Amino acid sequence: MQIRLFLRAAAFGVAALVAFPFAGAMAQDGQYDSSRVVAIGGSVTEIIYALGEEARLIARDSTSTFPEQALELPDVGYMRALSPEGVLSVDPSLIIALEGSGPPEALEVLEKASVPMVTVPDRFDAEGILEKIRIVGDVLDVEDKAETLASQTDADLKAAQAATADITERKTVLFVLSLQGGRVLASGTNTAADGIIAIAGGLNAVTDYEGYKQLTDEAIIEAAPDVILAMDRGGDHETQVDELLRHPAIAATPAAQSKSVVRMDGAFLLGFGPRTAAAARELSSALYGDAVAD
Repeated sequence: MQIRLFLRAAAFGVAALVAFPFAGAMAQDGQYDSSRVVAIGGSVTEIIYALGEEARLIARDSTSTFPEQALELPDVGYMRALSPEGVLSVDPSLIIALEGSGPPEALEVLEKASVPMVTVPDRFDAEGILEKIRIVGDVLDVEDKAETLASQTDADLKAAQAATADITERKTVLFVLSLQGGRVLASGTNTAADGIIAIAGGLNAVTDYEGYKQLTDEAIIEAAPDVILAMDRGGDHETQVDELLRHPAIAATPAAQSKSVVRMDGAFLLGFGPRTAAAARELSSALYGDAVAD
């Protein structure tokens, strides 16, 4: 099974799997003991629920907020700041963790604790979502259910992309992760924000760097986004929008002049799991309105 997962991941040129070969890590039939699973990463948890395998879950991380039933599970902490003691306290038989979980020293402790762990790659495109589903399905030994979910998800993603296929004037979108001390932290390429903007038929307004970076006022003005995209953090929506539009550099952009600010739930928008097609449709509708094909 480990060989099958590795070869599948290698086809995408990524190290998709880390399976620590501890004594007792595998059941006698060669499968993982997935009777007590800790899910680390919102999309991993969503996939397990979408597969109908939530009975195996005994805990989740703080990014796993969907579906609502997941909130009833013990929370072992934020995926990038895990406490090994918190994870081990629930006595897992298996940990399924999204790529980027950590910190490294926490993973080292979990490795020494002889709890098998599978690391699922986190790519920000349609194929990456399908690969996540198949890997989780393989680990849980429900390959048929995973293939059904992958096929449905693939069809939904293709329909979402087809909805904007005839758009000739693409909107440029600036994703603002945070606005603190007057500094705009915005998405470049190779991020979940960049990926969802592309699936929704938009263009990332900033493409000269990867990841997230604080932008100068000059860079924001030069990017000239048509739309500002941000996460909806709850609270007073109008105040959040006004705060963005009052920023001196953003105020000079076409987005501010047309008051084009889109806010969406972060897990829904950036999760890259089974709900991504729906998130893309919602975003494309916000970008293009009635021009989006049904």
